[in-house]
Amino acid sequence: MEYLDFELPIKDIKEQLDKCKLIGDESEVDVTDTYDQLEQKLIETKKEIYGNLTPWQRVQLSRHPSRPYTLDYITALCGDTFLELHGDRNVRDDKAMIGGLGKINDQSFMFIGTQKGYNTATRKYRNFGMANPEGYRKALRLMKSAEKFGLPIVSFVDTPGAYPGLEAEERGQGEAIARNIYEMLSVKVPVIVVIIGEGASGGALGIGAGDRIFMLENTWYSVISPESCSSILWRSWEYKEQAADALKLTATDMKKSKLIDKIIKEPLGGAHYDRAATFEAVKAEILKTFKTLDKLSPQDLIDQRRDKFEQMGVFND
Repeated sequence: MEYLDFELPIKDIKEQLDKCKLIGDESEVDVTDTYDQLEQKLIETKKEIYGNLTPWQRVQLSRHPSRPYTLDYITALCGDTFLELHGDRNVRDDKAMIGGLGKINDQSFMFIGTQKGYNTATRKYRNFGMANPEGYRKALRLMKSAEKFGLPIVSFVDTPGAYPGLEAEERGQGEAIARNIYEMLSVKVPVIVVIIGEGASGGALGIGAGDRIFMLENTWYSVISPESCSSILWRSWEYKEQAADALKLTATDMKKSKLIDKIIKEPLGGAHYDRAATFEAVKAEILKTFKTLDKLSPQDLIDQRRDKFEQMGVFND
């Protein structure tokens, strides 16, 4: 387990627990009381740290290398029923954007989402979760297929942003994202969006216009990352913590601003501390939401989805 800087007190107590257990195993000394006291101290320390997280600390948790990614969720929800589909039928298959068919219980879904890597090799292979235009066009192709066959869509968002390279711009990055947003507002099947990590800029919006938008507790959703905001406003990344505060990017901020529908609670310490519980919470929310949306006609779905986004923000006539 890797620990973030603010988690170091937890690491210290866990190391003491391990030493205490080792002493008890290798000698006849009764360490039960000491071990129990350390366990209680660990619980209290966790509650104190994770109960008072700053926006920047939540950003750090959303990027934790042990945090589950899109394919982890799909595998947990669908098991071996998931069939990945590839390519945009035009340029190539973008490895940062994944999608395909799968079942949760007996209900079929079309899954799409941005995928990060687990180590240096896979991060490079997945382009660090930053999709090219063909990734968004692949996602749109799959959404159109879902619409054709009457399948609900589940979108998992976890990206530091769309790929900003010159070649991506040459192939129409902005147009691809804008097209996806436009088309998602007219899709005739339920669209459920879950932000499972980072939700940055157009990279998130390109697969994020849904009937219901959920955020896991330790995730963020914003037009720009704290580092990039800091570099623009202060010409330095040193002010990223202040930028995170100012951007109001946490799940609580998003819910307060009515930009998302619900916050999905995570286990104490984050999704990576208890993956199974996190997967179950996301599964329950998807199934419950689908039952509600499935009762609506295609036109009602579209009308309510459009109204939802039209009501966001403040306007002066």
